Amino acid sequence: MSCLKREVALPSAIGANGLDFNAALDMLPRAEGIRPGGSDTDMQPRVPVPTPREAKNGGRVKHANVPPAGVYLPNNNRLTPNMRSPEYVQLSTAAAITLGIMPGKMHGCSCTRCLNLLLTYPEGCRANCAYCGLARHREADRDYADRNFIRVDWPAVPMAEIVAKVARDGVNTPFHRMCISMITHPNSDADTVTVLKQWTDRIDPATVPVSILSNPTTMTRGDVQTLYELGAEIFTVALDAATPEIFDRTRGKGVQSPHSWAKYWEIMEAARDIFGPQKFGAHIIVGMGETEHDTLALVQRLVDIGGHSHMFCFFPEKGSLMDHLPATPRDQWRRVQIARYLIDYRGVRVEHMRFDEAGRVSDFGIPKSELDAVIDQGLAFRTSGCPGKFREDLSACDRPYGDSPPSNIASYPFQPRPADLRKIRHQLGMEKPGEAYEEGEEIEVDAAGP
Repeated sequence: MSCLKREVALPSAIGANGLDFNAALDMLPRAEGIRPGGSDTDMQPRVPVPTPREAKNGGRVKHANVPPAGVYLPNNNRLTPNMRSPEYVQLSTAAAITLGIMPGKMHGCSCTRCLNLLLTYPEGCRANCAYCGLARHREADRDYADRNFIRVDWPAVPMAEIVAKVARDGVNTPFHRMCISMITHPNSDADTVTVLKQWTDRIDPATVPVSILSNPTTMTRGDVQTLYELGAEIFTVALDAATPEIFDRTRGKGVQSPHSWAKYWEIMEAARDIFGPQKFGAHIIVGMGETEHDTLALVQRLVDIGGHSHMFCFFPEKGSLMDHLPATPRDQWRRVQIARYLIDYRGVRVEHMRFDEAGRVSDFGIPKSELDAVIDQGLAFRTSGCPGKFREDLSACDRPYGDSPPSNIASYPFQPRPADLRKIRHQLGMEKPGEAYEEGEEIEVDAAGP
């Protein structure tokens, strides 16, 4: 199969340095047609600026000390209350709509099948990940409970209220899974245990299985064991970066943040031992300066140790240290989506695939007829994450529009329809004869079925 570089690119297909993929400067010599890059085109985060003393560690919130009063909606033009886990947690906008806490609807889907809970404190997350809206450097301009994360607001709700609502629905709950997202905070480990106990005391994990999105930096092997014994089913680690170098540049010393690649792998290997095969995995963000081969070699490594991968398309999160950089070009993203699906669910190995001099997939290692069938099925382009109740390769954690706007969908929270598949093929440069995609032909869809 020839290289899948597109000949005619959509505007979203232009990445760093004018290429059709997001390349960092240290790998540009491998690519053809390089245009000289600079600090705004090489996937390099901005340098964090110092935070005024009065804003550090949630200073404004703790000084005002406004007591919480039920549900708090971010950015509602009043002082942010002094809310803390485990009494309070934040939940995604989609989860809040599904739970009936916020009004609204999502394009093409019935909001979400996963109840994503996020620990919360006035001090916020003490890490400084360059692509994250929750990062510590935002203390100067936005209180923690008002910060956006994966493109949406996260209202804060009493944990007891959430548990009561889900317990009342019983087996009729719309949620296929609950996930506790830890942050880098001194209390995060203990409070995760408390939140998990509150949940399992009222809700059978067999009805709504529990995942943990961990914070390895503060954890020990004993912490992993405790969460397993308390009923968590799946344990995930947000590696996010595909290589140690990108990890350090975006999550470690490069941005004055405490995380390390080695510690993340230490805790993931503990999860492998404790939770067992297919019950642990890692998040990977595509398009932060790695090659497609870098990403897929990591996917293969996870499969080889019994784990799974959950992939996100890089999107310049507003307020982050990388919000000036281009989103992942869709052709790069689609190639990696297909290849990841083949490795995770179809037994194809990265060694079976071929890559060009810039590390882009040029051959998926399967016959064209099989590749066409995978594309037409559409599952490879769905949001990847912990499984729900339908099938192993269909995630409960559908994160509607967490890595793209609905106008240019990266991860589909609904089954792609024929017009969507034509657009995907157009993005890949693999259109079928007589089925050309026409810009703007996507259709509104109803949320019927998975």
